[in-house]
Amino acid sequence: MSSPVVVNAFTSMISVNGKEDMMTELFPNNILADLDLSQSSASFNPPLTVSNPGEGLRVRPLCLEDYERGFLELLGQLTSVGNISWEEWEVRFQAMKECQGTYYVVVIEDVNLARVIGAATLVAEKKFIHSCGLVGRLEDVVVSDVYRGKQLGKLVVAVTSLLATKLGCYKITLNCNDKMIKFYNNMGYKSEDGNANYMCIRVQGKPREPQA
Repeated sequence: MSSPVVVNAFTSMISVNGKEDMMTELFPNNILADLDLSQSSASFNPPLTVSNPGEGLRVRPLCLEDYERGFLELLGQLTSVGNISWEEWEVRFQAMKECQGTYYVVVIEDVNLARVIGAATLVAEKKFIHSCGLVGRLEDVVVSDVYRGKQLGKLVVAVTSLLATKLGCYKITLNCNDKMIKFYNNMGYKSEDGNANYMCIRVQGKPREPQA
């Protein structure tokens, strides 16, 4: 298996088992290449990297072709998705792609099965406050129940959190249920006073938002 090679800002030629496929990316794959998991609050044992997330696995952006690779079925393990047609999928994908610098859906693919088995969404929200700063929102984190216990939840959260920092977000936020608070604490997120389910990483060196 060779590594993805960026052909232009939104398309990669990916080779799997000697077969090359052109993939239409939501955002350029090379943005992920230099993310260093050792800079995350998470610990990985055995160690994982973005380029080596586990045997037969690949971390990459969501692609248009993932409609046929089980992405929507994976989201169905998290919440209700609905019966989305190819046409609806393509329209929404292209609309998100056109909002450059906003939507970053990171997926984990089992390259042997050509199936998406993990995902998380980072939304970079543009603000006027803090010198037109950015706030990262982490959403729709899911790993296939068949692949749980392989550190992939930690992996996809660490990748998206590091990506938010790389993009210049002054904080990264999420909402979670009670049973996930400990997990996100271990990933560096802290509960806000008065709302334990709203969690946040404040990026060192970035301004702290005034409390309402």
